[in-house]
Amino acid sequence: MTDIERLALDYMPVLLFLALGTILSLLFIIGAAILAPSNPDPEKTSAYECGFNAFDDARMKFDVRFYLVAILFIIFDLEVAFLFPWAVSLGAIGVFGFWSMVLFLAVLTIGFVYEWRRGALEWQ
Repeated sequence: MTDIERLALDYMPVLLFLALGTILSLLFIIGAAILAPSNPDPEKTSAYECGFNAFDDARMKFDVRFYLVAILFIIFDLEVAFLFPWAVSLGAIGVFGFWSMVLFLAVLTIGFVYEWRRGALEWQ
């Protein structure tokens, strides 16, 4: 058995997995396009929770408050993403790791209080 044949046999499960995934994805997309109902009711085409019409100009101006809320969400989502591994490895990282996270949380808290005091969380 040559090296190329052995390499092909080693990668055969990966290729089969990719082929099966591609075939299933195409089947699901084609099946949804064929079987899905296409008669939208007025509720489906009404304005979303954000207040914009469902089908409007893509170049319309957004209120800056949407961006502020999105940035705040990302900040606190990252905070939680850093808190879980920190809490799991707290015993191994020691005092330095503990105070590093306290400093990180303090900076985020200061930013949150600043945004709160500036009124970025108020929706009028």
